[in-house]
Amino acid sequence: MSEATIIARPGVRLGLKENWRQFALLVLINAFVGGMVGIERTVVPLIGSETFQVESTTLLMSFIVSFGLVKAFANLVSGQLADSWGRKRVLVAGWLIGLPVPFMIIAAPNWEWVIAANVLLGLSQGFAWSMTVVMKVDLVGPKGRGLAVGLNEFAGYFMVGLTAFLTGYLAGRYGLRPVPIYLGVFYAIAGTTLSILVVRDTRHHVKREADEITEEASPLTFREVFALTSFKNRNLFAASQAGLINNLNDGMSWGIFPLFFSTLGVGVERIGLLKAVYPIVWGLFQTVTGPMSDRWGRKGLIVLGMWVQAAGLFLTALSGQFGWWIFASLLLGIGTAMVYPSLIAAVSDASHPTWRARSLSVYRFWRDLGYAIGALSAGLIADRFGFAAAILSIGLVTFVSGTIVAVVMRESRSNHPG
Repeated sequence: MSEATIIARPGVRLGLKENWRQFALLVLINAFVGGMVGIERTVVPLIGSETFQVESTTLLMSFIVSFGLVKAFANLVSGQLADSWGRKRVLVAGWLIGLPVPFMIIAAPNWEWVIAANVLLGLSQGFAWSMTVVMKVDLVGPKGRGLAVGLNEFAGYFMVGLTAFLTGYLAGRYGLRPVPIYLGVFYAIAGTTLSILVVRDTRHHVKREADEITEEASPLTFREVFALTSFKNRNLFAASQAGLINNLNDGMSWGIFPLFFSTLGVGVERIGLLKAVYPIVWGLFQTVTGPMSDRWGRKGLIVLGMWVQAAGLFLTALSGQFGWWIFASLLLGIGTAMVYPSLIAAVSDASHPTWRARSLSVYRFWRDLGYAIGALSAGLIADRFGFAAAILSIGLVTFVSGTIVAVVMRESRSNHPG
């Protein structure tokens, strides 16, 4: 059933206070979604280099390339599926697809198994994370989008960081497998169970919001929404390219940082700490930057955030001391926290409720394609010029992306697209 044929139920209201139980449940579920990625942030690159003796950095980064490509295309179809199937069904499908992932990593006899597990993980994340974002935006309505996205991304990325730390700690005591990956088994079972038994669909909230808008939206095909989000609308274009570059540098840091620190003599527990600081700070600060974007606007936070990220990457590559790496990780986390919820809120601002899920899915397609591009390009640069050169190159691209937003994006405080 499409959004156009949905009739809002009597008594359906928009707002965080009015829907706090379902909102809180979705926050918890997205924490489990983030934890599924967190099990890979510290140990999986080291499993490749130490357990399976993968020498090529480019080949080692292939697990992130497979994840990023599949997640990008899953994002692309998730909005269309959400409009036709319903949000809950897509969320549950994402969890069912992700269930085998931790078991495959634990049992993997070779690197190809890990790559295959990341194909499933990318598909799972593309469906499950997308739906937790879309459903929260549906519940709160236009006035609290930044807050909704900030809380959603806080839960996901705080758990990415916490799990990265815990897996590093466990790996230092029990080895890279299987003990650290048991966390993923718990996340997968808990997330699937809650999504099936407790979550309710939010399409009636979408209809309620659409009914409150006096201006009728012209019906758009998916191709038209794709073109608008990718290049025709200047704000949506600016957000899409910034999202791609944001995840390009995140994909690079996911694979390159553990190897970079390891070659400089840093142990797995301290690598886990370094890998945890960035997403934990990213997650925590989004509870501030999300609402801040509702009050102050999106553009300034996005531009400054991209530049702060670039500074963190430059400092990581050019310093050689643990204390400076911790500070660089703080910068990366703060910069990404400024960017992430502001970008999703900016896309929501520029999209009518009747095609917002599809627009967000196109934005998330470009954003998560950055994982694959970042991992592949960083691997190629690292194989030829070294890890530091790869980090510096991605830092420069990140700075340029922020400059593009500064030039192209127009600030809009409007809750609905004009």
